[in-house]
Amino acid sequence: MASPGSEDAAQLCQGLSLAEVESVASLRSRSASLSSTGSSGRVQLRHRVAQLMACVEDISSDDEIHEEVSRTLDEAFLIWGKKLKDKWQEFRLHLVTWNVGTASPPPDVTSLLQLNSLGPTTDMYVIGLQEVNSKITNFLSDLAFDDPWSIFFMTVLSPLGYIKLSSVRMQGLLLLIFVKHVHLPFIRDIHTHYTRTGLYGYWGNKGGVGVRMSLFGHTICFMNCHLPAHIENTEQRLDDFEKILEMQFEGEDIPLPLDHELLFWFGDLNFRIADYGIHFVRESINNKRFSLLWEKDQLNMAKKKEAFLKEFKEGPLQFKPTYKFDLDSEVYDTSEKKRKPAWTDRILWKVKNLSEVASKEGEFPEEENPISVTLNSYVSHMSYGISDHKPVTGTFKLEMKPLVSDPLVVLNPEGEWNAEHDVLIRYSAAPELPSSAWDWIGLFQVTFRHVKDYVTYAWVEDDEISSSRDSKQVYMSASEIPKMGGEFLLCYFSNNLQSIVGISEPFQIQPSQTPIEKDVPEEESSWLQKRDKPESGGGSENRKGI
Repeated sequence: MASPGSEDAAQLCQGLSLAEVESVASLRSRSASLSSTGSSGRVQLRHRVAQLMACVEDISSDDEIHEEVSRTLDEAFLIWGKKLKDKWQEFRLHLVTWNVGTASPPPDVTSLLQLNSLGPTTDMYVIGLQEVNSKITNFLSDLAFDDPWSIFFMTVLSPLGYIKLSSVRMQGLLLLIFVKHVHLPFIRDIHTHYTRTGLYGYWGNKGGVGVRMSLFGHTICFMNCHLPAHIENTEQRLDDFEKILEMQFEGEDIPLPLDHELLFWFGDLNFRIADYGIHFVRESINNKRFSLLWEKDQLNMAKKKEAFLKEFKEGPLQFKPTYKFDLDSEVYDTSEKKRKPAWTDRILWKVKNLSEVASKEGEFPEEENPISVTLNSYVSHMSYGISDHKPVTGTFKLEMKPLVSDPLVVLNPEGEWNAEHDVLIRYSAAPELPSSAWDWIGLFQVTFRHVKDYVTYAWVEDDEISSSRDSKQVYMSASEIPKMGGEFLLCYFSNNLQSIVGISEPFQIQPSQTPIEKDVPEEESSWLQKRDKPESGGGSENRKGI
């Protein structure tokens, strides 16, 4: 059956001469009518492409117009390719999973986090730990203060410009997410949750913790899991993971984990190598013939049989099984139990297939998936010996068509800042910002660790001094400005979105000329000026006089 417009195109080609196509400009002028947007423009474009295809059928490689048409098409493809490339956002993600066996953090994690890498800068670190020390005294202390592992990673990453975006803990399971400052306004709708699967769902020694978010408008979910141990518990592991996948994040219209555009699943998944004896397994490892063991890996076998696992992807297991080692060594278990080595520590991901969703609804998408994932490395780190597991890392490149490209709030300091006088902040908010009386602007050091690590803050309503159609001004008292000066940032925190939706460029606060009082620490003196801190949940009615 002839394609639409082919008869018209054939007639067009019969009368086509070199003079009619000798100029690229003349071909472009014919396409001027296609500049209209929307479905009608696409229909016209498809009609012209059909005409072109019919013309190409009649063009011999010896024809004089062949070279001109080819050159024109090449130029069109280059222009379109550049347009597509300009629209897509690249995002580098480094993911860590590590069963730390109740140990304290190691002295150095430079290689684990690839801090000396010469490649592109990492945009986000996702760190999933299992078996963090959760003895009652440690756990109660960690509820009141940050746990040692969170403090450790914040100490390492905050000087490099990363902020702890979110964290969630369930007994020994801990999930931490760090991100570069520049991306904060484009990460929204952050929610955390956890699912217990130990002791029939009543105990959190096993299960999963999750963080979900909208990244440049795309829904992404991270799930750190610790599944049941022992080779005979494969079915229990699968049942538990199915239960974890039913995790319900609090909030309106938040999808289940599997319905996110991108889902990362990682942790101590505890799948073992079936059938083969310990001697064959160890001999295969010693000879680096890992492929001999892949087909008997319980997770690989489950992915072939279980429908809910088939769309999960994983990099090749080109590293030694990461369990079980003697402490502080690269020697597999020499205890009486002599556990068989296994790839218990894994990182998998799943991209939601939009074409399948559309076809189920009787439609077919015109564009490819708006998010793609490329695995750049999938390795273990043998030098770390604080537990009987070796950590595993995956480095990914995400390519996304940004659905969110502008921050909800743009803000800047006005004039010179120092502690000699009150200072001003000017900000403008997008109409779609769900503003609240509890929104606030925080003053942060450039190396701040998390959203509560502010020096001082201003309530956007209480401390407002002027308002116009385009922008508003709020003030901070001179008594709250750091007298030592230094480099700082301003961040706008949305109470309804529970995230930073605007961040200023770094700026300098000039040191004070007035001697600094020594009887009251500077941080305390600034905080004493405010009756309610932004993170406090109580007293809102009293503060606002409601």
